[in-house]
Amino acid sequence: MESLDFEDATKEAVKARICLTGPSGSGKTYTALMLAFGLGENVAVIDTERRSVSKYVGRNGWRFKTMTPTKFSPLSLVDHLGKAAGHGCDVVIIDSWSHYWQGVDGMLEQVDRRTALGNSNNKFGSGWKEMGPEEQRMLDAILAYPGHVIVTLRVKTEYVVETNDRGKQQPRKLGLKPIQRDGFDYEFDFVGDMDLSNTLTVSKSRIEGVAAGAVYPKPGIELAKEIDVFLSEGEPLPTVADYRRLAAAAGSVEELKALFEEATSNQLAGAPMLDDNGRPTVLGDYLRAMATVVRNHQPVKAETAAAEAGVA
Repeated sequence: MESLDFEDATKEAVKARICLTGPSGSGKTYTALMLAFGLGENVAVIDTERRSVSKYVGRNGWRFKTMTPTKFSPLSLVDHLGKAAGHGCDVVIIDSWSHYWQGVDGMLEQVDRRTALGNSNNKFGSGWKEMGPEEQRMLDAILAYPGHVIVTLRVKTEYVVETNDRGKQQPRKLGLKPIQRDGFDYEFDFVGDMDLSNTLTVSKSRIEGVAAGAVYPKPGIELAKEIDVFLSEGEPLPTVADYRRLAAAAGSVEELKALFEEATSNQLAGAPMLDDNGRPTVLGDYLRAMATVVRNHQPVKAETAAAEAGVA
């Protein structure tokens, strides 16, 4: 049984988790870049939108790394984030995260596929049950990434006909429900809804001084700085690099187990990274692998060997 006790709460310095929603043309990608370069310098973009982000290279002096996946399984995003961490990217933009819900190999497609393979029409009994852990692993990687993360979400849209200031009827596009799992916003510090005038309305905020309902026409670096100042105040947590260094110095399985438990307590077991061979992994799996290496190279005590051989 897990042993826990109460302790005095302390404010911890954390990295931003930002979500921007809006219809096509609302400025999500440009705004994400503005915020990203207000938060850091080494920016990476996971571009699901057919290289659309590359149109902004050079604007405002921007230079950034990008990758353009064509399939969007949740576990593939964990690998992409591990590579970004390996490049030392202090900000990652996922543009858009909607593809990992409704794109090729995304959650919905994989649930249907696994339900069919399970010879069951009950998605909640097979497909969702199998995909739930993979989706959670993706979410853990986003939340534990060792830098700031900004995701954009497409929204379902519809048109309404309104009377303009000249008394004529004209259609207007409305953004409705974001394309992602219900309740996704619980995991983010800041959620902003963009409209076609490139205005951001805050729908959720944990940032002091940035209230829900606040409106930012064409938001930029100033908003990013306000978010960063608030989140960076507090006690710094150990980083993935810290755990990696401690793991390299560990001389026993017990030490590595203690590191794993501490990383889990700090909600960093799912942090994406590269292993010692440059392969994507997460911190918890890395520490387990290190423990296996140490165990395989530790001398076996005589009494243990005898017991395993059936002598004692």
